[in-house]
Amino acid sequence: MSVAPHLHLPPTDRILSSRTGWTRAHWEVTADRMLDALTPYATPGFAQYRLPGRGSWSGVVSDGLEGFARSFLLAACRIAGAGGAVDPALTERYAAGLAAGTDPASGEAWPRLTDCSQQMVEAASVAVALHETRPWIWDRLDARVRERVVDWLSGFVGGRTWDNNWRLFQVVSEQFLASVGAPYSRSDIENGLDRIEDWYVGDGWYTDGSGRNFDYYIGWAMHLYPLLWARIAGPDGDGGRSAAYRQRLGRFLEDYPHFFGADGSPVHQGRSLCYRFAALAPVWMGALADCTPLAPGLTRRLASGALRHFAERGVPDERGLLTLGWYDTFLPATQPYSGPASPYWASKGFLGLLLPADHEVWTARELPLPVEESDTYTALPAPGWLLHGTRHDGLVRLVNHGSDHNPPAPDAEGPDADPDRGAGEDDPHYAKLAYSTATAPESAPHAHARDIDNHLALLAPDGTPSRRRRIHPLRCEDRVAASWSAARLPGDAHAYRIETTSVLHGPWEIRVHRAEAPEGAVVREGGHAVAHPRSPYASSGPDWALARTAEGLTSAVVGLYGWDGGADGAAVARDVESNAYGPHSAVPYLRSAPRPAGRSVHVTLVVLSRDRVHPEALRTAVRVRVDGDTVSLAFLDGRTVEV
Repeated sequence: MSVAPHLHLPPTDRILSSRTGWTRAHWEVTADRMLDALTPYATPGFAQYRLPGRGSWSGVVSDGLEGFARSFLLAACRIAGAGGAVDPALTERYAAGLAAGTDPASGEAWPRLTDCSQQMVEAASVAVALHETRPWIWDRLDARVRERVVDWLSGFVGGRTWDNNWRLFQVVSEQFLASVGAPYSRSDIENGLDRIEDWYVGDGWYTDGSGRNFDYYIGWAMHLYPLLWARIAGPDGDGGRSAAYRQRLGRFLEDYPHFFGADGSPVHQGRSLCYRFAALAPVWMGALADCTPLAPGLTRRLASGALRHFAERGVPDERGLLTLGWYDTFLPATQPYSGPASPYWASKGFLGLLLPADHEVWTARELPLPVEESDTYTALPAPGWLLHGTRHDGLVRLVNHGSDHNPPAPDAEGPDADPDRGAGEDDPHYAKLAYSTATAPESAPHAHARDIDNHLALLAPDGTPSRRRRIHPLRCEDRVAASWSAARLPGDAHAYRIETTSVLHGPWEIRVHRAEAPEGAVVREGGHAVAHPRSPYASSGPDWALARTAEGLTSAVVGLYGWDGGADGAAVARDVESNAYGPHSAVPYLRSAPRPAGRSVHVTLVVLSRDRVHPEALRTAVRVRVDGDTVSLAFLDGRTVEV
């Protein structure tokens, strides 16, 4: 696949970068193209960038500020990384924007910072960018402009933020105020940093706020901002806190390369995925803070691989813009708070440019990713995830038994307490049983209503599926993870327990389900959704179904036990405009006959592979024995697992 020609990239260097061919020059050219592409959308004083696309719920002025602030972060990486030796127009644009944005008479002034306002998010980017470019922008601003910038940022002092990663926006912004001798609140900073201690769950993992909120915000917010704060505070002003932040990030990065496929793609899971290569922020911060366990050549391989992955697929687009989506524009993968400039949090993926050109991450030869060296199995008990990479096809799959993006469960009130009490609606970017580097969940509203892919559902007589809302983790170790959730059907107040154990073996996931159901309910399970510009091939047989794209990515499900749906027991569901990976998507699924009341056991072999898949043969690859509450799996290589 060729890199987008409109980027006009320099020649590749296959000696220094044998895997990607990319060097620091490729990063600089990409950053310059993205910054230059914004100028046609600037307001006259450059205080706002009003980009084309769907607006956010915060309004056009807030969206315009977002365009300035987030791209300012990219400009800061470019300016500071080059020691100021960039086109002078770049620094002039952002200096002018600071003057106009803080001038109430300019006609393009930024909204004041008020409690829990979107402006707080953007102010943090402004503060970080001002710190990193201080010799070239802040120190050269007119004194009156500096006073207005301080006045605007001072809206944080004593203000209230949302109780999640937003606490850190206040921390870094007020630390910048302190660094320039402006009034600030030490208690705001200390309270914010103290609060994230409540969310640290071990092994390098935070949850973003209370609950089980695990996604890329852990890397591009929870690990990032404390160390950005430490850069502003300086070694004598961090009160010793940065040592813990560095240790935690180092531990997090030990596992982080396992989230990336051989083609550079990160696993597609969680919210705000339109930020794309912002997922590289913790990788670069590890190098900036000198706390990374990753070899320099691996750091650059991971980062350049991810940036090139998107460039090869049209990101940025032919205009040089980042759109609301993953590759193309795809609004179902976004949230209402995302406006047309929201994707420019991807600027965090360019933090590596702050490292000097002679730093070893830019001069060392690239090293392979874990999935390029061997098959990998990585258990992450804190979020309740298993990561599963296969070398021969470069795919990484995430098996989810822990992240549901719900607030914490209230204290139980006896055996009849509602296990879903306090939970929100299920979200396809959190509730699925599995995700991968090559697939996305079916997330358009009409597809989510069917909720077929990577989900085990009870079906009501009218076809309404039960949901996986709050996930209750049970186990996560080695190659096995388990959890349970409560299933509900329309008009039935009972919460039916569905317990699922995932067992990884070779390229396969075997799911063992114990499902409680009312009389007449049907059990249905779907595999990964595959998507492509052309309609995928589909095939099915007795208790198996398969979908394959024109490029050979295959998703299959094979019923090993408890699937007795007969002629209607397996099929492939097709959809259009429901998947971030392409306009045509397909999901193989299994379906049982109506069940008697009580518990039943269902065992499914789930495949996502670039190999040819032979479902009938796979049926013989695992022997299943059910003895009361014990399910035994015996594999052809002699491995046995009891669930």
